[in-house]
Amino acid sequence: MTRPNQTEKEPIELKKISDNVWEIPKSGEMKVPTRIFASEKLLEKMKQDRSLGQAKNVACLPGIYKYACVMPDGHEGYGFPIGGVAALDVKTGGISPGGIGYDINCGVRLLQTNLTKEQMYPKIKDLLDALFKSVPAGLGGSNITVTTEVLDGLLNNGAKWAVENGYGNQDDLDHCESNGCMEQADASRVSDKAKNRGRKQLATLGSGNHFLEIQYVDEIYDVETAKAFGITEKDQVVLMIHCGSRGLGHQVCSDYLREMERTFPEIIAKIPDKELIYAPAGHKLCDDYLKAMSAAANFAWCNRHIIGHQTRLAFKKVFPDVELKTVYDVAHNICKVEEHKIDGEMKKVYLHRKGATRAFPPGHPELAEAYRSVGQPIILPGSMGTASYILVGTEEGMEATFGSTAHGAGRVMSRHEALRKFKGEQVKKDLEAQKISLKSASWKGVAEEAPGVYKDIDEVARVSDETGIGRKVVRLRPIGVIKG
Repeated sequence: MTRPNQTEKEPIELKKISDNVWEIPKSGEMKVPTRIFASEKLLEKMKQDRSLGQAKNVACLPGIYKYACVMPDGHEGYGFPIGGVAALDVKTGGISPGGIGYDINCGVRLLQTNLTKEQMYPKIKDLLDALFKSVPAGLGGSNITVTTEVLDGLLNNGAKWAVENGYGNQDDLDHCESNGCMEQADASRVSDKAKNRGRKQLATLGSGNHFLEIQYVDEIYDVETAKAFGITEKDQVVLMIHCGSRGLGHQVCSDYLREMERTFPEIIAKIPDKELIYAPAGHKLCDDYLKAMSAAANFAWCNRHIIGHQTRLAFKKVFPDVELKTVYDVAHNICKVEEHKIDGEMKKVYLHRKGATRAFPPGHPELAEAYRSVGQPIILPGSMGTASYILVGTEEGMEATFGSTAHGAGRVMSRHEALRKFKGEQVKKDLEAQKISLKSASWKGVAEEAPGVYKDIDEVARVSDETGIGRKVVRLRPIGVIKG
């Protein structure tokens, strides 16, 4: 049976709550309303694909609390819209791989330096060459190959494994979401096929929208919070790393999606879209997937951690006296067991964030000690040629979106359409005209990720700020980019 929204769009009733907040009222099989955080400009983009219909479908999942949420960068995804957030009760709900995504713990690590953009420009090409050799990009393999036994260790221990084996340091871990490790990870729940895909991909960027970008501080909106993050002046150089769990995470998602489809045909018959298939809370498959997903998340944290270490070495070849310190590392494709106040009571939930960033407020016990007084850093990458932002978590966001906000600019164009419209060589020329150097593994990858493929990052950051789900702290601009 073909269900609504699975293959086509349907008219969606929208109620305006405020200038940048909209609601799809509860109707039909919806258990809660849906809240969309978007300006009219961003909402129009969402109406051009199936993201609103997908969000409405998410509201039909069992055990869902309060709202199904869509962040300002929301767009169509698999099952959940990208930019989707949902809290499902740990006893009456479940976990849906479509609410996490194929690239488990795709996320961002930001490092600050003691360099300025004036020091950077004359040596940017030398630095990109050094980084390109140190951090494999594209579909190529790693400079580090691990045995299955070693891989099991890093799947269970995440970025802690990296520090124990000489990559990075404790300070990096202290400035990382969950200290770079989900404790419930169990490598035995990850298939041999997934392990074999990941074994030769550690410390690699991969392709698609993954990148390594050298940036400078363009604007500081909140001086005190920026200072707490190690951002002390305009023109300071920072480094942003965006990648995930590579083929291992993709395979974990595929394995468990297929297993859930085989195990729960009765659930598929009830839900509005088979892509929302979930494992019910309390079922062994739900527990197994959480353990496997956590292991893939640990791989991603270890991956970004080692890339951070390798970039330090590459920087020192060009700038011997450079200092690079991790500001933060945050996931944006993940499910976590969290506690949130809902209708005056603390509830334990499976918090799904898909293309959405955790955004905890000041005082939250899970925050790094250094940020407990100001709130969690939120890293909001733009696209090649556009700004990126650092925001900070708020109490308003904790209430409105379960402590979540946008994860980036959000696509408005498919890769196929991008290849028809853009040429990689021309994109590079356009970037050079803006004093942005580019090094890439393929022209195809550059065309697919052209700046015109994405939404207006300034608008996404503005809406996050004005709705209170992430307050603006710093705006960054690119100097040099490495793409897969």
